[in-house]
Amino acid sequence: TSPEVLEARKGIVEMLLINHPLDCPICDQAGECDLQNLGFEHGAVKTRYEFDRRTFGKIDIGDKIQLHMTRCILCYRCVFVADQITDHRIHGILDRGDRSEISTYIYHAVDNDFSGNVIDVCPVGALTDKTFRFKNRVWFTKPVDAHRVCDHPNCNGKVTLWYKGEEVMRVTARKDQYGEVEEFICNTCRFDKKKTSDWVIEGPRKVSHKSVISSNHYDFIPLPVVKTNPVLMEANKEQFERDTRL
Repeated sequence: TSPEVLEARKGIVEMLLINHPLDCPICDQAGECDLQNLGFEHGAVKTRYEFDRRTFGKIDIGDKIQLHMTRCILCYRCVFVADQITDHRIHGILDRGDRSEISTYIYHAVDNDFSGNVIDVCPVGALTDKTFRFKNRVWFTKPVDAHRVCDHPNCNGKVTLWYKGEEVMRVTARKDQYGEVEEFICNTCRFDKKKTSDWVIEGPRKVSHKSVISSNHYDFIPLPVVKTNPVLMEANKEQFERDTRL
């Protein structure tokens, strides 16, 4: 990668961060935020922007989805996905220029069988899950692949369950290695099925070693010398127990 390309990327990230609030410590998207990753990889240490950041008033778009317009980078992904999965899109882009915002006309609620998928496709913390709001950090949870026979004809029931202990903290659609949603899931699977008994567990979700989510999930393979040495086995007893527990 040439220095010119790196400088261009750095400029784009700086532009995206001009109006983005620095609230990563309290944002539910922290740990799986594309903008956070880009900022870490290409961003500058500090901003050159000297003006006030753009702000918006809070808008209620339903009891399942939380909208933080001040975090939005206007990527339009939620709008395109809504066009793809429903015939009656409620939300869209209002106004123009630096006043553009994601909203609903006359404050309608975003409510259809697949509306929760806008949470998964949002690359930042502009659209988050109200049922998971401030409950935990993603790197403290354990992602597990699971499926169920869903009654909705357009939902295949294949999801990722995020556990904290034995409790299912949230349910999301599965994503591929590029962070793109593989199959959209219905709101029943996402919001209403949060018991292990509702699902057929397939196994732990493979997490990229580059992701902060992998910080508490290790693939532990004991060395041959450890398996044959009682002293080393005793010394690694805690690690063996942890591996079995996970």
